[in-house]
Amino acid sequence: MLGRVDAINADIASVEAQVGEQLVPFAREVEQIDEIPGLGLVGAEAIIPEIGLDMTRFPTPAHLASWAHFAPGISESAGKKKGNGATGHGNRYLARVLGQAAVNAARTNTFLGEWYRRIARRRGKKRAIVAVGRSILTIIWHLLSDPQARFTDLGPDFYDSHVNHNRPIRNHVHDLENLGYRVTLEKAA
Repeated sequence: MLGRVDAINADIASVEAQVGEQLVPFAREVEQIDEIPGLGLVGAEAIIPEIGLDMTRFPTPAHLASWAHFAPGISESAGKKKGNGATGHGNRYLARVLGQAAVNAARTNTFLGEWYRRIARRRGKKRAIVAVGRSILTIIWHLLSDPQARFTDLGPDFYDSHVNHNRPIRNHVHDLENLGYRVTLEKAA
């Protein structure tokens, strides 16, 4: 039994060495993608063969997400929404890597981790995984489109620092004025 395990481990090491040799010409791109939280070296090595390096065939990140079936499709007719927002059948290998990267990113204290937590609270974990996977795919498109681009994390407090705390007050005052009331605000003690 031990000999069989050693043979399997040797086969795995051989395959990993072959993959490493095949990706030597793409070391810069692998390094760029590896900077994204949640992906890692193995994820970057799996994504490059699936989507390729030529991003000119995808005019925008949305085109790449649509090609990868990471764009939920909802049609609307006469005010009624048709469809369930599912992404459809895409590249299952790419979907698996992006899903795992999204779950890994959710465990980090980064922008993508906070993005996952915000969506998971409102919409559920599965939709959060798809949304973060799409965000990762968008980041990859930008990194591969511009060879000089580097990934910069916005930080977990990005949303909190960009929130206008006066907006809810302004909206409530506006709603009361629309109902015919004159509103004067005074700071509570």
